[in-house]
Amino acid sequence: MTIHKKGQAHWEGDIKQGKGTISTESGALKEQPYGFNTRFEGKPGTNPEELIGAAHSACFSMALSLMLGNAGFTPESIDTVADVSLDKSGDGFKITKIALQSQVKLPGIDSSKFDEIINQAKAGCPVSQVLNAEITLEYKLN
Repeated sequence: MTIHKKGQAHWEGDIKQGKGTISTESGALKEQPYGFNTRFEGKPGTNPEELIGAAHSACFSMALSLMLGNAGFTPESIDTVADVSLDKSGDGFKITKIALQSQVKLPGIDSSKFDEIINQAKAGCPVSQVLNAEITLEYKLN
């Protein structure tokens, strides 16, 4: 079974003065502005790195929930941040690192079992598997 999900972008102009919009098939993003100024100058709007961070944190949290469930545990909450590092590399830029930080509220699990499961989730989430960057994980079990 193959699932297809679509995102789209529209761009006008050159790299520094140009502007674009990003939309998703679901409508969660609809003509959200992006451009050089939102990516490099902190102006309002989105950018590819924060979208990758949102996708990665969501995918990791869902993978962790699945793997915990398969082991007989149901988390009360999983809160994950993905800090995406964009670095100058040669003539361009490259995403070099994604630092996942997760706080999980899950009573009644042995810490060594949790360590095993959360590291499997880091490696096993589909977004982790597609990214060509160093992925680190810090976590706190509550």
